[in-house]
Amino acid sequence: MIELLPEEFDPKEYDEVAAHPMQLYEWGEARKKMGVDVFRMGEYDGDKLVNVYQLTRHPIPFTNKCVGYVPRSVFPSKEMLVHMQEINKKGRLAFIKFEPNVKADSRVKVSSLLKPSPYTLFPKWTMTLDLTPSEETLLAKMKPKTRYNIRLAQKRGITVREMTNNKGFEIFIKLYFETTKRQKYFGHNEKYHRFIFESLKNKNASILVAFYKDAPLAAYELLYHKDTLYYPYGGSSEELKNLMAPNLIMWEAIRFGKQKGLKKFDMWGSLPPTYNEKDIWSGFTRFKEGYGAQFTELIGTYDLVFSPLLYNAFNTAQSLRNLIMGI
Repeated sequence: MIELLPEEFDPKEYDEVAAHPMQLYEWGEARKKMGVDVFRMGEYDGDKLVNVYQLTRHPIPFTNKCVGYVPRSVFPSKEMLVHMQEINKKGRLAFIKFEPNVKADSRVKVSSLLKPSPYTLFPKWTMTLDLTPSEETLLAKMKPKTRYNIRLAQKRGITVREMTNNKGFEIFIKLYFETTKRQKYFGHNEKYHRFIFESLKNKNASILVAFYKDAPLAAYELLYHKDTLYYPYGGSSEELKNLMAPNLIMWEAIRFGKQKGLKKFDMWGSLPPTYNEKDIWSGFTRFKEGYGAQFTELIGTYDLVFSPLLYNAFNTAQSLRNLIMGI
C-alpha cells in the first residue's frame, strides 16, 4: 500500500526508514520554513512502513507548473511511480526528478515510466570510506602526502574542536562563503544552511572547526544517519594555508564518525575515477582520494515526465543557463 502521509505523521517512525539525511522528516520541516512545499509518501508492507519518499515542489518561472524533486530516496517502485501521478494532480507538476541513494551495481528494475535525466543536481560519483578498520589501518591506507600533511598540521599546532552551536555555525558559514567565492561555485544561501543546521543539529548534524591558536582556518558541517557519516559542506581560509588545516579536519571528521560508531563515510560527490586533472573539480576529488576513499558510482538521475513539451523547454533553458554561467 502507498499513501500520502498526513502532516501529523510520527517523525520518529518516518526517520527510522528514511534512506538519507535529505529524506529525514526534519529536513523536510526545514524546507517548509524556507517556503518550499513538501509532500511525504509512505510505502507499506501490510501495516509496516518500509520506505518513504520526501518530495519538494519548485515553481517553473512564467508557468503555472512546478518541478518535483526527490533526493536520495530508495529507488522508486513502479507502484510508487503510479502513485506519484496522483501527486501530480494535486501538485501541478511538469515532471519529478529522482536522485536515489542507490549504487549503480544494485539490482533494481528501472521502470519504463522513467527516463534518464539530462540535467542532474547530484554528481553520479562519490567517494566512500569504510570506517570500521582501526585508526592505524586507516592512516596506513592513505596516500603518503595526505598522511604527511595530517602530521604536519598536528605538529604545527592545528587543533580541531566540535562546535555544534551558534558560534560554530557562524564560523562555518563565513568560511563556507569565502570558499565558494574563491573557487567560483554556487552554493546554497545562508538562509538554507541556517534552517538545515537548526533542524538537524546534535541529532543528525555537527560542526567541526580547525583552529590555529584562536584563528579558525577550516570548518565542516557533517551529517549522519543510520550507519553513515556524510561530508556535504565545508570551507577554509586563505590564511596560513601552509599549516594544512583542511587535511587535519578531514582526519578528525573520520575519527568523529568512528567515535559515533558509524561504519561508512560518504564524502558527498566527486569526479569519476578517470577524471581530467584540468577539471575544475579535480582538486577536491584528489583531496578526498588521498584518504583512501573508494570511487563509488551511483545509479544516476531519472525523471518521471508529465508534460513533455514543458519538460523539454525546461532542460533547454537549464543547458543555456549552465553555458552562460560556465557550469
